[in-house]
Amino acid sequence: MQHLVKRVVTTLIVATAATWSLAQTRDLTIGVILPMSGPFAAHGKQITHGINLYVAEHGDTVAGRKVKLVIKDDTGIAPAVAKRHAQELLVNDKAEILAGFSLTPNAFSAAPVATQGKVPMVVLNAATSSITEKSPNILRVSMTLPQNAMPMARWAWDNGIKSVYTLVADYGPGHDAETQFHKTFTQLGGKIVGSVRTPVNTPDYAPFLQRVRDAKPDAVFFFVPNGEDNVALAKGYKERGLEQAGIKAIATGDVTDEEELAAMGDSALGMITSYHYSQAHDSPENKAFVAAYAKAYPKDRPNFMAAAGYDGMHLIYRALEKTKGDASAAAFLAAAKGMKWTSPRGPVQIDPETRDIIQNVYIRKVEKIGGVLQNVEFATYEAVKDPGKSGQ
Repeated sequence: MQHLVKRVVTTLIVATAATWSLAQTRDLTIGVILPMSGPFAAHGKQITHGINLYVAEHGDTVAGRKVKLVIKDDTGIAPAVAKRHAQELLVNDKAEILAGFSLTPNAFSAAPVATQGKVPMVVLNAATSSITEKSPNILRVSMTLPQNAMPMARWAWDNGIKSVYTLVADYGPGHDAETQFHKTFTQLGGKIVGSVRTPVNTPDYAPFLQRVRDAKPDAVFFFVPNGEDNVALAKGYKERGLEQAGIKAIATGDVTDEEELAAMGDSALGMITSYHYSQAHDSPENKAFVAAYAKAYPKDRPNFMAAAGYDGMHLIYRALEKTKGDASAAAFLAAAKGMKWTSPRGPVQIDPETRDIIQNVYIRKVEKIGGVLQNVEFATYEAVKDPGKSGQ
């Protein structure tokens, strides 16, 4: 009898080991949810460029598992669509990792799916501070708006700007940018002389900019999502005569995104922004990234979203190497927390406490270099955490 029990136990151990081995060698499906059509289609394009560039450079196999990407189009700000895609990816496509999420409302809606499905969710752009608090399985490799707004407020005060009017898009990231800028700037001694929140996809900023001019601040602080809004805002700033009135334009880097700089034209010249990535960032890693991007996608320029897609895949590959291919949320999160690497944007780390990214934030000025508009960095705030969570 003892001999029979021993044989049964041995058989079960072998079978379990075989099942685990099979699980770790089958294809790994990563479900990517992005706007591939609609007003934010440029987001999806840039992020997928970054993802594909990383896979092309590092291969489509990690820890013995072949990587399969399944991309779903959320069409823009469409939380119900994003949630449905997340559910379908887990149930129908057997995705073991969710990634993408360019826009905050969509990330919010998918977060419970990641929790219930016990899968990691890697956010590649959506920048409202509280996103990582919506699920213990969320990691973010992009940024938060407070993380970029705080250095801008500090730089403004340190450089003689004492009064500011704020103009932000009326949704989560805009509220975060406004709140953090107000908090930091006023704590330093600055004065907010007015503020306005504008609808997302505003075609004409003229009436809002007139309010700014009438208030006569030293500067106006902007945040709008990168896209057509950038062009309308930059042109409106010049056309309404704010520059001639001595009102400086300061903003987070979304406003002078490389994707839109050509369309913004000379209206963007001289704008001061704070951001974590610039195509003109001077480092060996970024020069290699920009050169590879230009070769793969000669009609486009890499921007912060392309860098986030690239870094997101780096995080996924590194974490899976550590876990030997185990993509379960517990193993993956444990491997990713505290991870450090040198990105095209500079040194970065996943904050082990908040699961957000710690990174340098650069102060930049739009200049024309070799006939091309670039965000030229001239000051650095090192290793900035998300102040939305650190209480700064």
